[in-house]
Amino acid sequence: MSSVIKRFSQLVFASLTTLPLVVNATGDNNFTECINNLQVKAESAGYSGYIVNDIIPALAPIKRVIELDQRQPEFSQSFADYLKLRLTNYHIQTGRKKLAEHKELFDKLSKKYGIPAQYLVSFWGLETNFGRNKGKMSVLNSLATLACDERRSEYFTAELFDLFHLIDNKTVTTKQLAGSWAGAMGHMQFMPSALRKYALDGDDDGKVDVWQSEADALTSAANYLNSIGWLEKERWGRQVQLPKNFAFQQVEFDQFYPLATFKALGVTRANGTALSDYKIDAELVLPAGAGGPAFLVYPNFNVIMKWNLSENYALSVGLLANRIQGASGLKVSAQDKDVLYKPAELQALQEKLNTLGFDVGKPDGIWGPKSRKAIRLYQLQHDLIADGFPNSAVLLKAGIQG
Repeated sequence: MSSVIKRFSQLVFASLTTLPLVVNATGDNNFTECINNLQVKAESAGYSGYIVNDIIPALAPIKRVIELDQRQPEFSQSFADYLKLRLTNYHIQTGRKKLAEHKELFDKLSKKYGIPAQYLVSFWGLETNFGRNKGKMSVLNSLATLACDERRSEYFTAELFDLFHLIDNKTVTTKQLAGSWAGAMGHMQFMPSALRKYALDGDDDGKVDVWQSEADALTSAANYLNSIGWLEKERWGRQVQLPKNFAFQQVEFDQFYPLATFKALGVTRANGTALSDYKIDAELVLPAGAGGPAFLVYPNFNVIMKWNLSENYALSVGLLANRIQGASGLKVSAQDKDVLYKPAELQALQEKLNTLGFDVGKPDGIWGPKSRKAIRLYQLQHDLIADGFPNSAVLLKAGIQG
């Protein structure tokens, strides 16, 4: 594609992707109309005839993709269950083997990009089981299905057009395009936008192949993490212990405070020793509420969240990296409870909180920042433990459980 067409494409597409496509990918008529719109937009944006006349008309919806999108494990499993499947002995032992196997490459990447090897290995293990499960779905059809569905049409339309760009530029071939239900590809499960911006030739063979080349995939991952703000000399966070009667009213969730603030509130390391006096900001994360394990996370945690916007996922990356490096496992006390709220209950709570003036946005059954803030404020109003978690006490008080 010429530079003139590229510039024209970028200008036109910037306006096109703000318009959702016709939705409901499971309806044949609606999907056909959505595909017709895709063709018009792609042609207007200057994509090749191959994309407009061959690729787009051949796209087909995948019903299974919509089903998987609606029950992602990051939002449908308790923290303990989620962790149980990802911090296995297999992940830890295989991760250590991969560290040794690729030591020369990891040393090079650590020196150039500032990303410690254990984190790259952790992402690799969690994303594809070290390349064993890279996904077999059609990336083109998966992205088209999600682009034509109302839930996140704008995001997936942009990803689909990034993939068109990669095909037109011959960065990828259509034969390579097998991946996850969400359109993620290769060893490290890059979305098309990340592949377009950050993919590198790590084995110096003159091409980028994140499916077959482990060096390409790991180098691209290191480049990505470096580019989105990884702090070389900092860790992701740590498990901590809260004192009895912790002053939850003093700390908001999804907000960073100086580490000294938590030390003053009586927070200690998981083994009970004092937190250090190191100058760094930290955020309190309670993935299962006050009844489960507690963590203080640092700015690198937010970098992990840019990879996957799930606290459970980000905690898993950090904890697996620790274990691969030789640290001890998660400390679980007899009092820790594995709590799982039902998405339908959370959605009902969100609706109730909205009517009471606590803004949670559109009720969706997902425990995100707005919900944590609203639940915390509701808990404070009713003299409940203000952990921001949709536990049974909150649901009972709001009349969701009886």
